[in-house]
Amino acid sequence: MSKIHAVLAATGAASVRQRDLPAHVVVYYVIALALYMQSSYREVLRCLLEGVQWLLDPSATIKVAGKSGISQARTRLGWEPVRQLHDKVVRPIAVRATRGAWYRHWRLVSLDGSTLDVADEAANEEAFGRPGASRGSSAYPQIRFVSLVENGTHVLFGSQMADYGTGEITLAKAVLASLQPGMLCLADRQFFGFQLWNLARQTGADLLWRIKKNMRLACEKRLPDGSYLSHIYPSEQDWRRKTNGVQVRVIDYCLDGVADTEPIYRLVTTILDHKKAPATQLAALYHERWEIETGLDELKTHLRGAKTVLRSRTPALVRQ
Repeated sequence: MSKIHAVLAATGAASVRQRDLPAHVVVYYVIALALYMQSSYREVLRCLLEGVQWLLDPSATIKVAGKSGISQARTRLGWEPVRQLHDKVVRPIAVRATRGAWYRHWRLVSLDGSTLDVADEAANEEAFGRPGASRGSSAYPQIRFVSLVENGTHVLFGSQMADYGTGEITLAKAVLASLQPGMLCLADRQFFGFQLWNLARQTGADLLWRIKKNMRLACEKRLPDGSYLSHIYPSEQDWRRKTNGVQVRVIDYCLDGVADTEPIYRLVTTILDHKKAPATQLAALYHERWEIETGLDELKTHLRGAKTVLRSRTPALVRQ
């Protein structure tokens, strides 16, 4: 409650007069809407207010606002307080005993992105756009988001959202600010680039990212576990001159006896000492990146419901 009042005060969204739906109640209501996506606006509010009534005064009568009143209350609140509350509260929660959350002393996190359908309204289409389809365009406008996930708990944190036309790399630049020393970040090959790698590396976290198998990486020193040291460069000119490079450790491997795999997988990592993290262990560990796919499936299919769109009809409430 104290965090909610703090963000309401900081954003100027606190209620200045007594209302049926004061701002702090609306914050809880917005959270409840996300948890009960299959229920109507009024049903979610009724359940929330019954809970408040039970806590404060079971004998009191409750008045459930109509859909228009709910929309007005949400619009008064806006989306900035919810964003600030998210950034303050949503953090990795694993303890040492949490299974799948750790590799040696590193906390495992993964980076990925996805999209969500939003209500088919003209304002939403103008604000967010919609993807193309084989015949014209898709049925719904979409938002794009990129998140980190704590592998052992599936907590999505550091999330950033934008319109559909904004690329995952652009969003990832802001998401990476949530990395911290002691984390080991896994990411697929679409995220790899010199600039993004450097941004992630500068957070103090360690990285284990897949890259394209045809990327030119000279073997500068072969290590006993089969991995090797090399450098990546910001440009073709730097590559030729061997200037402004950043040292990485490269792990090439294949998955023998596994159907439908690629001939070779290539990873780069900031962990240069093979004794701290042997190549065979990192190769096996990289496939834990699929934990974020499971986390996104839990959000998009089981929590939201298959084929369910975000129901808010205005861009501000979609962002909320």
